[in-house]
Amino acid sequence: MPDVMSSSRLVGVGVGPGDPELVTVKGVNALRAADVVVVPVMDTGERGRAEATVLHYVPQEKVVRVVFALNERSDHARREAAWDAAGERVAQLLHTHGSVAFATIGDPNVYSTFTYLAHTIGELVPDVVVETVPGITAMQDLAARSGAVLTEGTEPLTLVPVTAGSAVLKDALNGPGTVVAYKFGRQAGEVAEALRETGRLEDAVWGSALGLDGESIRSAAELDGAPLPYLSTLIAPARRDGTRGGKL
Repeated sequence: MPDVMSSSRLVGVGVGPGDPELVTVKGVNALRAADVVVVPVMDTGERGRAEATVLHYVPQEKVVRVVFALNERSDHARREAAWDAAGERVAQLLHTHGSVAFATIGDPNVYSTFTYLAHTIGELVPDVVVETVPGITAMQDLAARSGAVLTEGTEPLTLVPVTAGSAVLKDALNGPGTVVAYKFGRQAGEVAEALRETGRLEDAVWGSALGLDGESIRSAAELDGAPLPYLSTLIAPARRDGTRGGKL
């Protein structure tokens, strides 16, 4: 058993948006160097994107599935109980193994489950060393696959989780620069309306299941209000006049 007081290490590893080829070399090395790799799963038990990606690089016997209330927003007590149970499980793994990697889709510092886990572990194992390995985000992948340019010159970039409400998205769309919307699938109709009202519909693009079977990348003008996959991503590029270096 390791000396937890001096050697416990928890590493949040961003494994990208789903395409296993988009895991960085540093990310792969971190996954392979850890004693165990934790992957978050919902209570349904279905394999998530993080687990599917990890299994391209480490053997199944090294992977530990831990249940998280990944999409629980309404039942505060249930969510807190799930976080506590997950934290206790990972704390046990740290006591047993010392080096634990936690695989998260995208980047561990961008709307990630890892943020809440690290907070919980910090209270349960106060001397644990917490590190993160950055990962490629869905907005970067969608930009590459669709040809949408995220920023030019002095343009700002605003990232909005639509779970915060369509009003937040509309405020961002009324501002300058490019707007990226995450987790908008269930509010696809509201998002389409916000794009129309702000005159940002024509150049916007959305995508889901990037790099995976079932990938869909389409113009936002095709949004008909029907729900989309929860992890859909939208890019509404900044208004540009088409000149080279116009925003410098």
